[in-house]
Amino acid sequence: MEHHISLPLTREKAAAITSGDIVYLSGDLYTARDAAHKRLIELLDAGSPLPFPLEDQVLYYTGPTPAAPGHIIGSVGPTTSYRMDAYTPRLLELGLRGMIGKGKRSAAVIAAMQQAGAVYFGAIGGAGAMIADCVKAAELIAFEDLGPEAVRRLRVEDFPVVAIIDSRGNNLYISGPKAYLGSR
Repeated sequence: MEHHISLPLTREKAAAITSGDIVYLSGDLYTARDAAHKRLIELLDAGSPLPFPLEDQVLYYTGPTPAAPGHIIGSVGPTTSYRMDAYTPRLLELGLRGMIGKGKRSAAVIAAMQQAGAVYFGAIGGAGAMIADCVKAAELIAFEDLGPEAVRRLRVEDFPVVAIIDSRGNNLYISGPKAYLGSR
């Protein structure tokens, strides 16, 4: 099935998505890789406020390259998601509703996603320059010293992703190969 979703990603919108669905996201999402995740958890541990709201937000695991003259952003491809797994359950507890990356997630993250009603989306690795065309605005939000790994707010339009793990725990990395092998 195909969905066109206006962000933020509410629990109700997330519940309508099934593993394997093609989703086009429009609105604001945030970038954050492992160094930024570590800092977010440090802020939480210190009782400090986060630099952006987590409730119903989507985090894109990416470190964009610098923008060429006349462009909003450089290549903005996904990074491997498991590096965020140690931090993700805590962020899901605070209302994070979606994540975009590539690769498998841990059992602990999948369980936390089910509890939070969250979705894990896959973006196509190696297509970062093409994906950049969907970014209509980019703003530095936090941790500027991290360079490309700083947190940015991206305004996106029809940003293409695939639902890998839905809010019920259905996992395309499991069901996809089973469906393929079953048809042979």
